[in-house]
Amino acid sequence: MKLKVIIFDCDGVMFDSKSANQTYYNQLLQHFNYPPMDLEELEFVHIHNVMDSTRHIFRHYPDQDLQAVDHYRKKTGYAPFLKYMNMEADLIEFLDTCSPRYQLAISTNRTNTMEPILDIFHLRDYFTKVMTAENARRPKPAPDALLEILAHCDCQAEEAIYIGDSIIDRRHSEACDMRLIAFKNADLSAEYHVNSFMEILTLPPFLNSID
Repeated sequence: MKLKVIIFDCDGVMFDSKSANQTYYNQLLQHFNYPPMDLEELEFVHIHNVMDSTRHIFRHYPDQDLQAVDHYRKKTGYAPFLKYMNMEADLIEFLDTCSPRYQLAISTNRTNTMEPILDIFHLRDYFTKVMTAENARRPKPAPDALLEILAHCDCQAEEAIYIGDSIIDRRHSEACDMRLIAFKNADLSAEYHVNSFMEILTLPPFLNSID
């Protein structure tokens, strides 16, 4: 079937956001007088939603009221940490090339931080549907967000492809039999592997979709 929809993960794909996430979650820990995350925790928060991530980094502190953490997190917001995010150098070129030809969508485990990212980096107009851990019935790796995107775009899983970088993304795409492009992760099981966005245009599904 001809490719109709390209779906993007955000962190680790559209943006190198590990530094932003590290600073954000360490700020939460520091506010409650706990030490910064270790490397395992950093990798965890980089691919999981904020609720699971908060529980994970505070798991060693059973006396800590997580409602207080959540209140502080919401009050602080993510805006101060956006300056630590780095957009992939060829993302805009790729979006400009693909937007006339395909429907574009996002499926991410970010919550209310995705909307300001789209606005600050002037990306909103590219995407026909944006699914997050906040508006999906279940967050990744459950397939709900991808299924809602497919329904919105009126296409089948075989007519779409997902760009991700983690095992969560692999499970997410597998849950609805969708092909995965592994972005800058050669060790991830996927149908295709790339190190840049423009490289994607050389993959068979994209070559085959050109009229």
